[in-house]
Amino acid sequence: METITIFFFISTFLPILINSSTAIDTITLNQIIKDGDTIVSAGGNFELGFFSPGSSKHRYLGIWYKKISSETQTVVWVANRASPITDKSGVLKVVSPGNLVLLNSANDVLWLSNMSSSAANPVAQLLDTGNLVMRDGSDSNPGDYLWQSFDYPGDTFLPGMKFGINLTTGLNRFLSSWTSPDDPSPGEYTNKFHSGGYPQILMRKGSSIQFRSGPWNGLRFSGMPNLKPNPIYTFQFVYDQEEVYYKYELVNSSVVSRMVLNPGGMIQRFTWIDRTQSWLLFLTAQMDNCDRYALCGPYGSCNINNSPACGCLKGFEPRFAKEWDVADWSNGCVRKTRLECGNGDGFLKVSGLKLPDTQHSWFNVSMGLEECERVCLRNCNCTGYANVDIRDGGSGCLIWFGDLIDIREYAENGQDLYVRMAASELEKLNSSSAKRRVRIITIPISLVGVVLLILFLFFQVRNKRKLKRVGMTRFNPERNYNDENDRKDIELPLFDFATISKATDDFSISNKIGEGGFGPVYKGTLEEGQQIAVKRLSKSSRQGLDEFKNEVLCIAKLQHRNLVKLLGCCIEEEERMLIYEYLPNKSLDSFIFDEKQSMLLDWPKRFNIINGIARGLLYLHQDSRLRVIHRDLKAGNILLDNEMNPKISDFGMARSFGGNETQANTTRVVGTYGYMSPEYAIDGLFSIKSDVFSFGVLVLEIISGKKNRGFYHPDHNLNLLGHAWNLHKEGKSSELIDTSMADACNHPEVIRSIHIGLLCVQQSPEDRPSMSSVVLMFCTDMVLPQPKQPGFFSERKLLDADYSSSKAESHSANLLTVTFLGPR
Repeated sequence: METITIFFFISTFLPILINSSTAIDTITLNQIIKDGDTIVSAGGNFELGFFSPGSSKHRYLGIWYKKISSETQTVVWVANRASPITDKSGVLKVVSPGNLVLLNSANDVLWLSNMSSSAANPVAQLLDTGNLVMRDGSDSNPGDYLWQSFDYPGDTFLPGMKFGINLTTGLNRFLSSWTSPDDPSPGEYTNKFHSGGYPQILMRKGSSIQFRSGPWNGLRFSGMPNLKPNPIYTFQFVYDQEEVYYKYELVNSSVVSRMVLNPGGMIQRFTWIDRTQSWLLFLTAQMDNCDRYALCGPYGSCNINNSPACGCLKGFEPRFAKEWDVADWSNGCVRKTRLECGNGDGFLKVSGLKLPDTQHSWFNVSMGLEECERVCLRNCNCTGYANVDIRDGGSGCLIWFGDLIDIREYAENGQDLYVRMAASELEKLNSSSAKRRVRIITIPISLVGVVLLILFLFFQVRNKRKLKRVGMTRFNPERNYNDENDRKDIELPLFDFATISKATDDFSISNKIGEGGFGPVYKGTLEEGQQIAVKRLSKSSRQGLDEFKNEVLCIAKLQHRNLVKLLGCCIEEEERMLIYEYLPNKSLDSFIFDEKQSMLLDWPKRFNIINGIARGLLYLHQDSRLRVIHRDLKAGNILLDNEMNPKISDFGMARSFGGNETQANTTRVVGTYGYMSPEYAIDGLFSIKSDVFSFGVLVLEIISGKKNRGFYHPDHNLNLLGHAWNLHKEGKSSELIDTSMADACNHPEVIRSIHIGLLCVQQSPEDRPSMSSVVLMFCTDMVLPQPKQPGFFSERKLLDADYSSSKAESHSANLLTVTFLGPR
């Protein structure tokens, strides 16, 4: 009898136990998931269950990241967005013939998967991609989904998800924002493909368009120039007779990334950073004010680097000039000369643009550009044309009908647009261009004598009197700023001289904490007890005046935990001062290059400093209101607070850009030997990749405790970069580690950091990673590419003085700032 009982138990319950232990990611027919129960995807990436968002007491069925800490629960999909449950009575189950149903205590259906087909053995499964699918458990092909949550996204666009329209079934996969962080119901904003004309993505607030991606041009969406190949994800656009969609896939499965339409209408891509347990903002679709839809009206063009930003296309003028005078550009521009269809209209080529709104357009992917022009000319409603695909010299034909709207200009990755013009207007424009070319040639020649005379007089009087007036955007540093309106114009708190003098004990020598090209730096204490650092412009420093102006313009608009905070300035009579937060631990170079002080920096502190500098640079290059290139990043310009957190300082050499501008050329090279990139030091070309090079030098210096410039090794005459490169090739990178921490550090982490540093100092700017990639490299386990030879790699001959200075660990090289008056 006992044997029969055991046999009965095994045959009856063992299959159930086995199934329940292995099917934690599935829900079978009539199985119930109650509030408090969850299922987890096979790889543990995602979890499905009931939750309450933010401070809300309502309950929702959703999917969230499982491996991310519960304190920062990140929900990627919600079933009953518009039908919250007021208590914990919610139940989810699979019912015949194959639907997922969400019920409350009254058995009201709050949400239904609404699957049209039936299944003999319906099973719901949560995949490791975050996709909740319905399939037939009897089907031999588990990839045949009868329904999937990826077809009904909320505010989140996940890797592998199709974003777009099935043109056969009409299924439209689009994003809709949450109402608020506490309320996942559909908010004001939607982001979806518009298939009228040539497809493009439109982000709307209600029915009003707020942002437009522009049409796909074979490489990217015309209005998203920052969408380019990168080490984080790949992307593709598909448009055929059956569907139009965009999707992306992660290159490294260990990276966690998502795209979100937030409640405020911003389209943002985030990447999860394990070390900081936070989401890193990787990029934002809307870059600046010029991305506001139709900001400049019909035939208006927006250039973020201009002031005002809006202007009319050539051959056009403001429709209402008085409105433009008060920055109301909504009515746009009109033609100076009306079109006369059939009487010799032509086309003006305008380059570097985001193509206009394609809602009223026609296209042919096989038609050439010449035929495209002829087709446009034959249709009196055609106002412009362009290539559909810009790859391999361009192909396809895209034609616009009606007004050209939502145009902006880019410094790079813009496109050519051919705008229809009356023949007479084209003649005027061509004649004007020809006259302009003549003037460009003749006027300088005729003025050479005058210019030489002016230069002679200038140099004669330059040393006899002070510069009386120096122009400056937003304010003039020679003015006293006693008028309240002037003080508002500066957009920065102004301290009076008496306050700063009292705070620094009349600029006493005992309070002097540094000296630079700008002038002396003093420690001070305001009456309320706040400690400050005061940079006082030396009266004899003409260069310092330039730095003063530049620093105010750059850093006054920047706020980040890893940037030194500018509290205000003092402009009174001949005094020019900048007032900063005081950082007690002074600069990084006073620690890493000092034998005793370096003992205070263990590896966790150094790694935290490296990551903080990287985040500060990422903010400058990508996330700030201004795109800022520092141009003088070095150990002496990294200040440390009382917890040894780094703050980037000294923006006197910085340059700010707008829009998509990322590089420039200068005849005045400024920076510090040992940190300047090759293309900047030799050719005067600086970019965000110049800062990346300087950052790479800093990384290697922080790890080694040695300076790049003046580095000495008995076996060769290479600098620190060359030494690190040789050790890396020989698999001996651990020999680079500072002896003060070599025995007590995370060696794999240090070796990886050396690898990243070498990637940053590669000879070619194109080979160096962006700072967003650098931050991800430090914070994730993504596979690193092999670095190529660093810049300034060749051996050099050293003088005896160089040997002695390197052995003595002198700080002088780190403080040297150089200026070239003309790149080679």
